Amino acid sequence: MKIKKLDHIQNIVLPSINGENFDTSRLKGKKYLLTFYRFASCPMCSLRINEMINRYDELGDNFAVVGIFHSEISNLKRFMKRHDSPFVMLADKDFKYFSKYDIQRSFVRFISTFILRAPRFLRATFKLYISPTIKGHMDIMPVDILVDEKGKVQDVKYGKDIGDHISIEEIIKFSHS
Repeated sequence: MKIKKLDHIQNIVLPSINGENFDTSRLKGKKYLLTFYRFASCPMCSLRINEMINRYDELGDNFAVVGIFHSEISNLKRFMKRHDSPFVMLADKDFKYFSKYDIQRSFVRFISTFILRAPRFLRATFKLYISPTIKGHMDIMPVDILVDEKGKVQDVKYGKDIGDHISIEEIIKFSHS
């Protein structure tokens, strides 16, 4: 089922990098960004996380960021160490929620990223986010979902390529609305 504006996000329970199962029901009463990323060592995902961390202070106290990766928890922990992220990072190794929310896979759109977003990919490369280890589907398109305090979707973006996200400015604006 593809997520649409005003849909209610059902509870998502997955292992987190802090060693416990995280349940999105904990976020009731908070606005949050829920992002479906690719695999743990994804360079474009690492670049996006780094950019979000750099703007974290602008999001406000009543806002959370949750990332879901197609990855085993051990692999996700290993690759997230470099970020020291204040965000919740979850591992969906079985692709359960990716399938449930109709997260798209496309090899053609994966390849198009290197043409459409060459400068971004080079930035990820120069930050040393490239890894020879790929454990997960390479062709997953990201999805960003902005959820309000009641658990209702206020905005959703199904990425057209692996670097296509809701702008950080839009996320900050939503966090303060």
